[in-house]
Amino acid sequence: MADSAFFTPLSHEGILAVRGSDAGKFLQGQLTCNISYLSLEYASLGARCMVKGRMQSSFRILPEGNGYLLAMASELLEPQLADLKKYAVFSKATLTDESAAWARFGLQGGAGALQALGLDLPPAPGSTVRHDGLIAITVSAERSELWIPVAQAADVRQRLAATLPEGCLNDWLLGQIRAGIGQVMGPTREFFIPQMINLQAVDGVSFKKGCYTGQEIVARMQYLGKLKRRQYRLALAQQEAPAPATPIFSPTHGSSVGEVVLAASAGNECELLAVLSAEAVEDDNLHLGSLEGPRLQLLTLPYELDRDREIQR
Repeated sequence: MADSAFFTPLSHEGILAVRGSDAGKFLQGQLTCNISYLSLEYASLGARCMVKGRMQSSFRILPEGNGYLLAMASELLEPQLADLKKYAVFSKATLTDESAAWARFGLQGGAGALQALGLDLPPAPGSTVRHDGLIAITVSAERSELWIPVAQAADVRQRLAATLPEGCLNDWLLGQIRAGIGQVMGPTREFFIPQMINLQAVDGVSFKKGCYTGQEIVARMQYLGKLKRRQYRLALAQQEAPAPATPIFSPTHGSSVGEVVLAASAGNECELLAVLSAEAVEDDNLHLGSLEGPRLQLLTLPYELDRDREIQR
């Protein structure tokens, strides 16, 4: 079903809400993305870093009502709330877990189903349309998210099921991997700076917005540093998908050279995103879990890293 049209609940994520008159100003000083770019027609990827530039969370963020909603891995929500609340004490901003207030579905090839709900969604990533309380967001080619107030969830799910088969979360994550969109999960919290998962290549980092927590490290890496580790897409000849943070080894180097970011089954094999040493990738001798583990095959990503384009955002 990974290549077919389907919908599936996004049960792996929760929603952090930041609301109040200072919500935008507060978040602008905390996140990698530019809050000024967000609108009713545009949502963004982004991350929240610690002072040393390592990501505590990554998310999709959109304006809603008197604030903003951030969808992130469920296991990150509580620690991210706790950390952000320490910085919000002098702001007119309230931070809460609104996971129970919303139902979210991922749709692949679901343009017709969305149109039946009054949502005619443009194809550009981040494009957002709203109708009758529903919010639809383009996340990558032929893939979209549908956000539904919980009171409407049962009816909308029934309408989706009338036109689309229900798939599984694994197939949704496989599409995310093929789109090259990395994500911080519980085991990889504070592992990576944003450029290591190519977040700047998918409009999740702004280099024109000014200061935010971790900005000095992120900007220095973009302008002055040479990124020695970044995200790649790979295939593995086994059905079972490895967990995030599983180490990847290079016998050539005799050591671990990276970690799994996200993985999903793909028929008789699996595909994954991993942050790896560029030097080890050039050697093309990568093994999962140990020096003697199953060998990984390098696959392509649907975008190129382009520093000149990235710093214009």
